[in-house]
Amino acid sequence: MNTLAIIPARGGSKGIPKKNMRTFLGKPLVVHSIETAKESKFVDKIVVSTDDDEIAKISKNAGAEIIERPAEIAGDSATTESAMAHCLDELKMQNYEPNFVVLLQPTSPIRPKNCIDSAVEQMKKEKFDSLLSVVQSHKFFWKQTQYGASASYDFLNRPRRQDISEDEIIWQENGSLYICTMENFRKTGNRLGGKIGLFEMPEECGGEIDTELDFQILEKIGKEFAK
Repeated sequence: MNTLAIIPARGGSKGIPKKNMRTFLGKPLVVHSIETAKESKFVDKIVVSTDDDEIAKISKNAGAEIIERPAEIAGDSATTESAMAHCLDELKMQNYEPNFVVLLQPTSPIRPKNCIDSAVEQMKKEKFDSLLSVVQSHKFFWKQTQYGASASYDFLNRPRRQDISEDEIIWQENGSLYICTMENFRKTGNRLGGKIGLFEMPEECGGEIDTELDFQILEKIGKEFAK
């Protein structure tokens, strides 16, 4: 069964210019996702969707194929799904259609070894249509309404971390890994849909890079995680 890894890597970024080619733990950020895909026994094709010549060169040298992203789906308002659909349409014209699509976002670079293979195996075993990586969250969330502040938990009986039961655990989407069947993506136009599974990653894998501070924090975490 063919498994395609898609890595979306635009050249533009409002928060951090040229973010996807910035050095992270000694390598351009996009390369970490390419290497994660290369270690998988299931992935048979790796493509980087980009509108940037320098990212394309870095990615090609790291072992990925390049699909040039049109300007109309490369702006700040463009969705990742539009890039995925474009990649799949381009590859279909090359007579390649995968059974599974793995989406790896470069901005969530800290991942466990062999995470793709573990996630694919879980997806097949549980017969999921799609799957996303998550980390446990033990934070308490509030939102402001017109009637005042509202809590997502019972603040009158504030739970301790060790007292939270398995069915009460809150899972945080970490943006690192998504998998969907080709059939489900074509049907829904979204990376997630149908029967959705959760693939747990360690707490260290919960960070996403959006700011300079994120870069600094995640590099420190990544150095420890790699030991």
